Amino acid sequence: MHSFNIQQINDILQGELVGNTTQTISGVEEIRNASNTDLTFIGNKKYAKFWADSHASVAIINEDIVLEPGSNRAFVKVKNADLAMAKLLEAFQPPAPVFDIAIHPTAVIHETASLGDGVQIGAHCYVGKNVVLGDGVILYHNVSVFDDTTIGAYTTAWSGTVIRERSQIGAQCIFHNNVSIGADGFGYRPADDGRGLVKIPHIGNVVIGNGVEIGANSCVDRAKFNSTIIGDGCKIDNLVQIAHNCIMGRSCIMAGHSGLAGSVTLGDGVIIGGSASIKDHTTIGSGAVVGAGSGVMNDVKAGQTVLGYPAADSRDMLKQWVALRRLAK
Repeated sequence: MHSFNIQQINDILQGELVGNTTQTISGVEEIRNASNTDLTFIGNKKYAKFWADSHASVAIINEDIVLEPGSNRAFVKVKNADLAMAKLLEAFQPPAPVFDIAIHPTAVIHETASLGDGVQIGAHCYVGKNVVLGDGVILYHNVSVFDDTTIGAYTTAWSGTVIRERSQIGAQCIFHNNVSIGADGFGYRPADDGRGLVKIPHIGNVVIGNGVEIGANSCVDRAKFNSTIIGDGCKIDNLVQIAHNCIMGRSCIMAGHSGLAGSVTLGDGVIIGGSASIKDHTTIGSGAVVGAGSGVMNDVKAGQTVLGYPAADSRDMLKQWVALRRLAK
C-alpha cells in the first residue's frame, strides 16, 4: 500500500496548501466514511458541511469553497477537485496482476502471428492466423483474438474478451472483462415464403482508434460492409451496445445500458447518458448530450441537449414536464 505525507501529496497536485497535518495518508475515501489516515475530496459546496464531522486528515478542495481545515488537518486547494483526485488516484493505484512468464504455455498462438516486443499473453488465450500484436500488448487469461486482426501498442484486453476476425484496434486501448468486438451485426429480413427470417451476412469489420476504453460486457458489432468505427479517445461504459455500421467521432462517452442501433453517426465529444437508446440511421452532432433514459428518434444538432422519450430539446421537454405537473394538481 502506498502512503504519502501532506507535502508529497501537494507536490503531486501542485495546489495551494492550507493548514498542515503530521498524519501519514495511506488511502482515499468518501468524506463521510474516511478515517484519519485517509484523504477525501470536496468538489461541490454541498459536501462542505460534512467536513466538520469527517475523520479525514486531508481534503482536496475546489478553490472557490470557503472552509477552514481545523487542527492537524489540511486542504489542497485546486481549480478542479475531480481532476485532481483522478491524478492522485493514479499515485495510490495498486499494481496490475503480474505475469509469471510472458507467454503462458497453454496459450495457442498461430505460427503466422506477429508479436511485438514485451507482449504478454495469459493462460488459455487464442491468437489466430496473421494476427499482429504491437509492442507491449497484454492479453489476460482466456482472451481470443481471431484471424487477420491488428492490435496497436500497449493495448490491454482483460479476461473473456473476444476480438473477432479482421478487427483493427489502435494503441493504448483498454477492453475490460468479456468485451465483444466484431461479432455479427443484427440483421434479418422476412423470407419470401413467410416461413422464417433470412439472416443478412455481415462481411465488414470493426475499426477502433487510439486510447479507447470499453467497459465489461459491452459489444461492438462488425459492419454489414465497410466498417463500424470507434474514434480516438472514446470511453464506453459496461453493458453498452454499438450496432453494425455505427460511426463514433473522437472522445465520445456512452454510459451503461445505452445503445446505438445500426448506422448511427456520432460527432466528436457526444455524451450519451445511461439507458439511452438511439434509433438506426440517426446522426447526433458534435458536442450534443443525450440525457439518461432518453429515446432519440431523430437527428440531434451539434451542441444540443435532448431529454425524454421520445427525446426533444431539453428546454422544451422541461417545460412539458412542468405543464404536466400543473395539470396533475
